[in-house]
Amino acid sequence: MGTNIRESELVLSPQGSLYHIGLTGDTLADDVILVGDPGRVAMLREMFDSVEHESSNREMNAVTGICHGHRFTVLSTGMGCDNIDIVMTELDAAANFDLATRTQNTELRHLRIVRIGTCGSLQPNVQCGSFVASRYVVGLDGLMNYYDCEESHFEQTMNDAIIDHLGIDVPFAKPYSVCCSKVLMDGIGYDMQQVITATAPGFYGPQGRRVRIAPKLAGLNERLSSFEWEGLRLTNLEMETSAIYGFAKAMGHEALTVCLVVANRPTGRFINAYHNEMRSLVATVLERFAKI
Repeated sequence: MGTNIRESELVLSPQGSLYHIGLTGDTLADDVILVGDPGRVAMLREMFDSVEHESSNREMNAVTGICHGHRFTVLSTGMGCDNIDIVMTELDAAANFDLATRTQNTELRHLRIVRIGTCGSLQPNVQCGSFVASRYVVGLDGLMNYYDCEESHFEQTMNDAIIDHLGIDVPFAKPYSVCCSKVLMDGIGYDMQQVITATAPGFYGPQGRRVRIAPKLAGLNERLSSFEWEGLRLTNLEMETSAIYGFAKAMGHEALTVCLVVANRPTGRFINAYHNEMRSLVATVLERFAKI
């Protein structure tokens, strides 16, 4: 594809890197770890044997280096699918565009992307401190509905099932469903609990919380937790995975989310001191990712 994309459409920094993520094709590894919390990048950096690139812009901190003899890029995304829209688009642009001419390369790179995050469990038996891997995701955020992406038969069927199950009507975004990378699941999440994840467009009302304003869709969490597909229960809620999986599928990349459960919604338990558990999850992912 030789079409030159205008400056206003593919935005670059004065240094010639992608405007938000601060990366170029040379500073981006083929294997990428996404974390929501900018502070979590430092945790991963400490585990690297060497660092070749560091950049920071707003909530998006990036580090590229070597760990277990393998080259990784770690990038923080901040919270929510709106940020993932930026991150996934710019990661793909760094990998697959000549940024000097803003034209797509003839040969495309295929990234492998793993999100390490936190989530809340919708099942009382999935306790805080557990590691879960998202085999499927249901996007309640609506982001991928803005893109011209072809749905597979599985996605159409699962979408219809979740819409019917939840009783979604006009005021809500149409849910969409995406599967993880089998290669990454088999290599990283094989002994974690494999689950269906729901991605919400917010933390409070969209996840069934009430502080002052009542959620419009009553009993949302109970409806989600009772949904089953191919023998799996819809188990957890978070805020980024649907967009990561959706973009990865549309662009030809591999993606997987693994999360530490920090809240159990049915029992009301929440842990806010989980540094050791997160460090264990990060170390596990790095070691396994390097071997795939």
